[in-house]
Amino acid sequence: MKVTDTALPGVKLIETDCYPDERGYFKETWNQLRYMEAGIRESFVQDNLSFSNANVLRGLHYQNPQGQGKLVSVMQGEIFDVAVDIRADSYYFKQWVGVNLSHTNHRQLYIPPGFAHGFCVLSETALVSYKCTSQYLKLAEYCIRWDDPQLAIDWPVTEPIVSEKDAAGYFLESLPADAVPKAD
Repeated sequence: MKVTDTALPGVKLIETDCYPDERGYFKETWNQLRYMEAGIRESFVQDNLSFSNANVLRGLHYQNPQGQGKLVSVMQGEIFDVAVDIRADSYYFKQWVGVNLSHTNHRQLYIPPGFAHGFCVLSETALVSYKCTSQYLKLAEYCIRWDDPQLAIDWPVTEPIVSEKDAAGYFLESLPADAVPKAD
């Protein structure tokens, strides 16, 4: 397993070890001890699975309070996965990183609490799995618009398909003050 820090502190790109043979392949997607040694010390309490079609864009989602760290993996297909630092008191506020994750590159992205998360589907379909460090709490859920000009995310899809909820998300500047996470 190779772990690389991204341009945003705390956001880590993980390249899992993969053991292919004539039958297919085997890879370990989570091992608490190995991930702790790599600096990911959080406990995960919920696993989610998302299936999406081409050009679907989900996000940018986060929770506050009770922020969720996420470990994102792609079981089938390919996505462009994005983490945005939305902690108003962070030096990296409004900065984002995006990486391609796929079932063939065996990468994962760890996104700590205090960051918004979103992805768009680059393949015909994508099956995305993510582990969360806290339970989903509807009352703490927020969505920042994927096309917020303050973030200027360079999404690799020209006409994304978004849900009504995501289309009605907040622009960063209009978030209620109590919805903005703080850096630790």
